[in-house]
Amino acid sequence: MNSPLPYDPQRLAHCAGEIIVNVRELAQRGWTPATSSNFSRRIDAQHVAITVSGRDKGRLTEDDIMVVDLDGAPVATQHRPSAETLLHTQLYKRYPEIGCVLHTHSQTQTVASRLYAGQGHVHLEGYELLKAFAGTTTHDTELDLPVYPNTQDMPTLAAQVDATLDQQTLWGYLIDGHGLYAWGRDMPEARRHLEAFEFLLGCELELRRLRR
Repeated sequence: MNSPLPYDPQRLAHCAGEIIVNVRELAQRGWTPATSSNFSRRIDAQHVAITVSGRDKGRLTEDDIMVVDLDGAPVATQHRPSAETLLHTQLYKRYPEIGCVLHTHSQTQTVASRLYAGQGHVHLEGYELLKAFAGTTTHDTELDLPVYPNTQDMPTLAAQVDATLDQQTLWGYLIDGHGLYAWGRDMPEARRHLEAFEFLLGCELELRRLRR
């Protein structure tokens, strides 16, 4: 007799469905090239649904979504999670209200990460779209989107992110030559943050080009 699953399978199916629908749309925009990127959704206080490593994000099915615990270890599955799973679970572990983490590799995000890596952040100020970020009520504000050096050492990168989170509220960050992480309390909020960062980074790149 099989042991009961430690999570609600119906909740997993709901989370997987949300991930599949939204990620296919992001893939159609070209934000997940060559099987890159990873996406997750909180199932409950101890479990997270996350995309299996190396899958084509434009053709996801329920079999491409697995479960990990908050330490990033697979739960009741033989699938292998992405090496970057820790960057998802550190957010779920730190913030019980976080329900969704999205990681994409659009050209805009990747180019911006290369151009601003030297200064360690992208400064965003005065844009109306800053109001897209939860808790921001006016365009008359500013924020620095961190840019971290790329590394395969996920514990080190996670520690850098944690150090920044100790100092300021964040809804996303860039990794040099890599892509963007964005998150929110649910899928719609995480997508809003992701799309806002994409738009604002595009504006900064265009301004930089015009000022030459």
